[in-house]
Amino acid sequence: MTGASGYIGGRLVPRLLEAGYEVRVSVRDPQRLRDYPWADKVEIVTADLTDADAVRSAVRDIDVLYYLVHAMGAGGDFEKSESVAATVVADAAAQAGVSRIVYLGGLHPDGPLSPHLRSRAEVGRILLASGVPTVALQAGTVIGSGSASFEMIRHLTDVLPYMPAPKWVRNFIQPIAVRDVLYYLVEAAELPPEVNRTFDIGGPDVLRYGQMMNGYAVEAGLPQRPIAPLPVLTPWLASQWVNLVTPIPRALAVPIIASLQYDCVARENDIDDVIPRPEGGLTGYRRAVSLALGKERAGEVETSWQDSSVFGAPSDPLPSDPEWSGHTVFTDLREKHSAASPAELWRVVESIGGDNGWYSFPLAWAARGWADKLVGGVGLRRGRRNPDRLNLGEALDFWRVEEIDRGRFLRLRAEMRVPGAAWLELTVTPEGEGSRYRQRAVFFPKGLAGRLYWFSILPFHGVIFAGMVERITAAAVRATAKQKAAE
Repeated sequence: MTGASGYIGGRLVPRLLEAGYEVRVSVRDPQRLRDYPWADKVEIVTADLTDADAVRSAVRDIDVLYYLVHAMGAGGDFEKSESVAATVVADAAAQAGVSRIVYLGGLHPDGPLSPHLRSRAEVGRILLASGVPTVALQAGTVIGSGSASFEMIRHLTDVLPYMPAPKWVRNFIQPIAVRDVLYYLVEAAELPPEVNRTFDIGGPDVLRYGQMMNGYAVEAGLPQRPIAPLPVLTPWLASQWVNLVTPIPRALAVPIIASLQYDCVARENDIDDVIPRPEGGLTGYRRAVSLALGKERAGEVETSWQDSSVFGAPSDPLPSDPEWSGHTVFTDLREKHSAASPAELWRVVESIGGDNGWYSFPLAWAARGWADKLVGGVGLRRGRRNPDRLNLGEALDFWRVEEIDRGRFLRLRAEMRVPGAAWLELTVTPEGEGSRYRQRAVFFPKGLAGRLYWFSILPFHGVIFAGMVERITAAAVRATAKQKAAE
């Protein structure tokens, strides 16, 4: 499987294991899978999909290959990159004697397409022409906890009591529940070799986008929203609007909105001839929304769009010794003894961010998040997937978990737009009858702008970082006292 760390791939792996398959996953950075609950049940290989030798090694002795990668939210010449990767994988699969390729693309009409829809259709064409029997599932808008499309609908509806909207809110869409997408992907592994074609897959409901928003409102217990289609809202303007009022960054909003310029409805139901519908039938839209809301309220989101890498964000890990890394480096180091136990202090550290906040100057954090949104960054509203637990590689507001040694150490890498690269480290160690909290911010400036940026925010660091140290240790002390009182 390619794309195992993605939204669909991360959910498909355990379902394939449950179905009795042995699974090999191919990733560029195996460390990203460390905290997935199924990581020790699969074979993990390292491969960049543009590296032909690595891909040939990865597909050796494989029966079924799942192709679940795409460059949603990427910049540059992503169409060429996707075409090259698909060609490398198709050639390697044919040479290795792979029996079946399963690809997940998207519903699209005939005629001119947005660049992202065009690229996904082209990837399907390359795989279908590989000589390996291929099924290309073309799915409607995927509705599930943590999916980008669901999050966009949810936040637009939650935030706006009245929705001035682009004219595409009147376009017809055939959404499909993520559980049904996963069902078709698992079943596709056993299709006979003569099946080599695309299949449209969608749920039982064909709706206008505005109806989807109001269907969400009903399931969320909100009043239905008046929606006024405005022809002046171009796709570019709409993407700026979505960027500002939802957690979806502009780079991801652009391809989602571009795909909404068309009616995206299944043109055939031929999948019924080769794969029976799931027991109980396909999941209706409102039922899919209800299930997604239930998962999010319970903190049981398996995977999220937020966990995908952010194009353009720094991705290199922090050198083990920044002072000797060859970079100009600025640091802000603070520490304090706490009467709290190390376990209680760590619980506070691991729960930081999202709705729990950052324990210092909320207005300043919010302003930094809005500033990042205005320049097309991810902003502060990505939140966190689980209120209490963090995993390696997942998003946390405008940070990403780069390293976590549970109970002791957390390193976050900044994904906000800054002229350089930034990290925040939080460390807990036992000390006497309590513990010691250590907090270090590290910044590698890029050029003069990076140096000016660091010195311009130094006064704010004095307030924000000092406040974090005081409030995090105080919160841990209160939690320890509360626990002792309960005993």
